[in-house]
Amino acid sequence: MPYMSIDINPSDSSNTEDQSWLHKIGPGLITGAADDDPSGIATYSQAGAQFGFNMLWTIIITYPLMVAIQVISARLGRVSGHGLATNIRRFYPAWLLYSSVVLLLVANTINIAADLTAMGAAVNLVVGGPTRVYTIGLGLVSVLLQVFVPYRSYVHVLKWLTLVLFAYVATLFVVQVPWQTVVIRTIFPHWSWKSEYVTTVVAVLGTTISPYLFFWQASQEVEEMRAETGQKALKNAPAQGASSLKRIRMDTWIGMGFSNLVAFFIILTTAATLNAHGVTNIQTSSQAARALKPIAGEFAFLLFSLGIIGTGLLALPVLAGSAAYAMAGTFRWRNSLALKPQLARRFYGIIVLSTIVGVVIGFTPIDPIKALYWSAVINGVVSVPIMGLIMFMAVNPKIMGEFVISMRLRVVGWLATAAMGAAAGAMFWFMFS
Repeated sequence: MPYMSIDINPSDSSNTEDQSWLHKIGPGLITGAADDDPSGIATYSQAGAQFGFNMLWTIIITYPLMVAIQVISARLGRVSGHGLATNIRRFYPAWLLYSSVVLLLVANTINIAADLTAMGAAVNLVVGGPTRVYTIGLGLVSVLLQVFVPYRSYVHVLKWLTLVLFAYVATLFVVQVPWQTVVIRTIFPHWSWKSEYVTTVVAVLGTTISPYLFFWQASQEVEEMRAETGQKALKNAPAQGASSLKRIRMDTWIGMGFSNLVAFFIILTTAATLNAHGVTNIQTSSQAARALKPIAGEFAFLLFSLGIIGTGLLALPVLAGSAAYAMAGTFRWRNSLALKPQLARRFYGIIVLSTIVGVVIGFTPIDPIKALYWSAVINGVVSVPIMGLIMFMAVNPKIMGEFVISMRLRVVGWLATAAMGAAAGAMFWFMFS
């Protein structure tokens, strides 16, 4: 996959050294940025509006945990030369594979529906007009770009689209923020053991550490390996390991840092504006943008709205693509976004079908926004067994060869899995107690 160009020939190492940092990042950056999609924006906005600065601590916690599990997922793809679904199929029982993929497909399709609905509503907020027409149009644009635009060009579009997330950074500078209170509440939040607070924590964790991100980043490492001349799975070409793993670490730390910083700012912005003015019931990202207008002004409203549209265009291919990779790995289909559609029809068919179903859901009585919030909660629950499975794969010599993960990564990876499990367990305890 052409996110970067690495020449591993030692006689010409200057090519690598001369590359800018921008050319050395890609899968991690796009994965992290796609995590702040309209559904994520809605969840973060709801957290900030309902609980103010007392939810900021969650983002501080998720950053190292998210980095660990995404680094491990990326290493699995780069070392084995296969995506997560293929590795599960090759080494684990079929029921485990099918259950993981079905849960991923359901959650991704609901996410696509909610994202498209939010994007259409955001266009309506900015220019007026028919929301549903915008929703259909945006879904069509996304499908056409993924299927017909040459992948090398499309990847560069996705990378530059990550810049729209700076809209949420810019929004912060046009609202008043009590920074002393922010620091205190981030470090010493007012905890609540009420069901609503715990469920929101699970939703934030679920929308930040989501299964589709694991599948996507592992598959993108495989795409990159295939695209670079002379690159092979590290298990079969260990000499390529040092440079590849170094790039993965840097890429993932930067990408997830970007993602979590933006999430922090969204919670901070909505806490400093909506919660501070008594607006605590926010269900959608477009509702958050609309509520900002009379409080923070036209410019903040416009930045927030445009950010929803841009992040949606970035997230849709990640959601649809991760579903397609999972299905292709399950049923041994040819799969690569670098292939022409006629050479990978079933793979591209999943991308088209999941987007179409997402559009259709927006026209049914099903409330995609309520489904969105609970899909974030479901992601937080589903992530636990999938993360556990990833951890077992990452220490399996049959999959990783000599590149089984280090003890430090094992500790942080299992800590991330345990944290997600504890949050989900607490939610169920308060729901049924």
